[in-house]
Amino acid sequence: MTQEEILSKVDHTLLAQTATWDEIKAICDDAVTYGTASVCIPPRFVKQAKAYVGDKMKICTVIGFPNGYSTPEVKIFETRQALKDGADEIDMVISVGTVKEGKYDRVLKEIRDIKAVCGSHILKVIIETCFLTDEEKMNLCHVVTDSGADYIKTSTGFGGGGATFEDVKLFAENIGPGVKIKAAGGITSMEDAEKFIELGASRLGTSRIVKLVKGEM
Repeated sequence: MTQEEILSKVDHTLLAQTATWDEIKAICDDAVTYGTASVCIPPRFVKQAKAYVGDKMKICTVIGFPNGYSTPEVKIFETRQALKDGADEIDMVISVGTVKEGKYDRVLKEIRDIKAVCGSHILKVIIETCFLTDEEKMNLCHVVTDSGADYIKTSTGFGGGGATFEDVKLFAENIGPGVKIKAAGGITSMEDAEKFIELGASRLGTSRIVKLVKGEM
């Protein structure tokens, strides 16, 4: 797999609490230069970033991030605002506690309601695998499939664990047709990036791949 092919699947990410506009602008520049799939940035920068990049790069942002325990109404409001500001893609965090209660119907409804707001915009569902059993992960593969969302995503990167090969393989074996996989969190090498893609990931959420290409790591 070529470097360019890997980069084309990267959501070039900066979600640190300390992120500044100068840093966001820099990753937007890098994303355009290196041909990544998108930039994934905090909601407060979406309008400014969209004005800056125009149609040269997709803008992705996060909803209910990173803990996922906002009410569904708040997540819907966040989604509407992000799309109004110019977001092209939405990465939402589910309520992990609702999963632990076994209330998958509520998780399903929340995702469906947010997808209804997204319409044709891509929706990725972060399930935060580090907190889940394999059975819960498999159940969520079925929930995300039934919801109409576009992607199931491993991690926020803030939960204490990131993407693993085992989880991406499990996703690939349990999601339905039309659902894609995003591996995110802790992807530190081109070799790992290629392995995740080979296992079934269509997107990679990482800040490091572009830095590796630039020789900064």
